[in-house]
Amino acid sequence: MTDKPMVLMPEDIQRIMGKDAQRNNILAAKMVSEIVKTTLGPKGMDKMLVSPTNDIIVTNDGVTILEEMQIEHPAAKMMVDISKTQDSEVGDGTTSVVMIAGKLLENAEKLLEKKIHPTVITKGYRMAAEKSQEILNDIALRITPDDEGVLKQVAMTAMTGKGAEDSREQFAEIVVRAISQVRNNENIDLDDIKIEKSKGNSIRDTELIAGIVLDKEKVSVDMPVVVNEAKIALLDFPLELRNPEIDTKISISSPDQLQGFLEQEEREIKTMIDKVKMSGANVVFCQKGVDEFAQYLLSKEGIYACRRVAKSDMEKVSKATKGKIVSNLNELTPFELGDANIVEEIKHGEDVLTYIKGCQNPKALTILIHGGTEHVIDEIERALKDGLGVVASSLKTGLVVPGGGAIEMELAKRLREFGQSLSGREQLAVEEFASALEFIPTTLAENAGIDPIDILTELRSRHDSGERNAGINLFTNKVENVLEARIIEPYKIKNQAINSASEIAIMILRIDDVIASSGDKAGSMNSMGSMPPHMAGLG
Repeated sequence: MTDKPMVLMPEDIQRIMGKDAQRNNILAAKMVSEIVKTTLGPKGMDKMLVSPTNDIIVTNDGVTILEEMQIEHPAAKMMVDISKTQDSEVGDGTTSVVMIAGKLLENAEKLLEKKIHPTVITKGYRMAAEKSQEILNDIALRITPDDEGVLKQVAMTAMTGKGAEDSREQFAEIVVRAISQVRNNENIDLDDIKIEKSKGNSIRDTELIAGIVLDKEKVSVDMPVVVNEAKIALLDFPLELRNPEIDTKISISSPDQLQGFLEQEEREIKTMIDKVKMSGANVVFCQKGVDEFAQYLLSKEGIYACRRVAKSDMEKVSKATKGKIVSNLNELTPFELGDANIVEEIKHGEDVLTYIKGCQNPKALTILIHGGTEHVIDEIERALKDGLGVVASSLKTGLVVPGGGAIEMELAKRLREFGQSLSGREQLAVEEFASALEFIPTTLAENAGIDPIDILTELRSRHDSGERNAGINLFTNKVENVLEARIIEPYKIKNQAINSASEIAIMILRIDDVIASSGDKAGSMNSMGSMPPHMAGLG
């Protein structure tokens, strides 16, 4: 009995313990960081992602790259999650958060090799993260919605390096105008800003429309192309006879009965269209279907109509035109109609769009992106979303910080001073935390083709002499006062990045045992011994 080995787990369980588990997880995190680091900053490079169906994405947006890759390693997936969180919370800084987390783990590995216990390292990292938040609050500059110049600079900083350099001032103007229009006191709902894409023309033709652009065409060629002084009815029921919900049979025994049945259908539909006409509506947006006979009657009355408009678009049209979405035709009155100066159908190459323009004080807007190819338009869309995210974030917190690596250098300097006040081994962890933050400015320099060591030493010297706004201006490749150079970022980007990166680094460092069942569901663990092929897979 005693000779028989004790079996705790099934044979298909894979287990990695102790230092091997730590090293494996740290290696995974470092690899994710290495993948995205070349995209950082205005001089960062792009990645081309090709899916199995040969769909191509060209981008340097950190979260887009990581989402499209088939990353299977569990620790690496955790890194992808913090990038997604950064994107949803702020809209920018997705590359930075992954880089900081990767560097924190890489630096922790040095301490582990010196026989410093992971608990001591995580304690030091926690202390450094808390101190970083204090320092950030001290350094941050307060802004108000009236500081449009600063908000434009924040947007330009976020959009630089994403294919929008030539038009970044124009885009920054669009972003700030859009946010100020949809802002409702302190509330900013970015869903109220619709981004529509149209292939053709140049990216310089991208425009902000005081209204909504729908990816829809009129339902009949006989309808007017342009409607001035539009009175818009928003219907969330079909302009057609509803089919019964249960199987129904109608017995018809003569041609007269059939004719009577068809005429009854037409009368019902004509009654519907008469009610639409009596309300004064000359434009109809219907969330459901529109019968062919209804299309004919609407055309006859000179009413412009679109069908199967998405619910989200209906809500935006409602906000833009101040019209009410009607669920019952009997409730349709002139008071429920929305107003717009013009509703027209415009063709851009193969695309046909419906423009609702000239809305008075609209609370929903459209940014219409033009560009030569889908890949260019998609990247401009990502740049604009980053710009919208950072401006909204800056207004919510009312705080901004210097960019260009200046904030990271000042944090590193003050963290080292804080570390000197600690007597235990946590001092070493605080020191490594400070070094991890310096990874951002050195990578910015490296990606711009400048010597990172020279830049780091000059930045340290300038910050030690009290120049807390000294950072890298990558348009001149020099260390300058970045506030004077108008390189500004939202406080929330740095706050969220440091919080997320330190939390994930602490969590990964505390893992000393990885247990996973093999098989399809946990096939990711098969990559524990051979990471690179799995890390490089594209979705």
